[in-house]
Amino acid sequence: MATKRSGAQSKRSRRIDAALHSGQEPRSEPPLSLERIVATAVELLDAEGVDGLKMRRLADRLGSGAMSLYWHVDNKEEVFDLALDSVLEYRGPPQTIESEDWRGEVFHMLEDWRASMLRHPWSASLLPRRALGPNILSRLELLSKTLSKAGVADADLNVAIWSLWNYVVGATFTRASFDLSDDDRAAAQLRLEQLSERYPTIGRSRLLLDNDWDGAFRKGLDLLLDGLAQDEAEG
Repeated sequence: MATKRSGAQSKRSRRIDAALHSGQEPRSEPPLSLERIVATAVELLDAEGVDGLKMRRLADRLGSGAMSLYWHVDNKEEVFDLALDSVLEYRGPPQTIESEDWRGEVFHMLEDWRASMLRHPWSASLLPRRALGPNILSRLELLSKTLSKAGVADADLNVAIWSLWNYVVGATFTRASFDLSDDDRAAAQLRLEQLSERYPTIGRSRLLLDNDWDGAFRKGLDLLLDGLAQDEAEG
């Protein structure tokens, strides 16, 4: 980020020089802030998705010219990075004393992560393709520290982190994209029942009618943490 900001300063100097040579008074600062740009970018992404974020459209929402944005950000890619990181900030539960309930801490951390991405569905698809910002890195640091205190060996820590990462991102992406209506699910289930000889188990479990996404997430997370707790006990 330091390199990017240095580049931005260089661009700013060139713009001021150009304004001086053209006889125009350079503006000391445009009537925008980075915080406003990021907040408005998040609103635009929520409303129109990743493909809807265009610098001109963002500028229109801010009531400014597109070039004004470049006083604060280098390009659209930086806007994506900043918007994504802003929605993944984690403040944690209020605590007055250090908790000994590592599972509860992990549950809260990961449920909050999933909820944040579900509030902003574009983030689940964007996260694997972007540079990690300070907020998501802080989440990963806290998660790593919590698992380490719980007894996960350093040699197993990366496996544990990536397993939980894959679970949260995968569960969120599936929930955000698997948006069948009740009629669609019923029709799919009926077809499975008609093909019950070929697919008896998922037909019997009524897989396509089960829309308890929150319950499935928690139970699946329990299974993952059971595995980590077992490894801790064996270690």
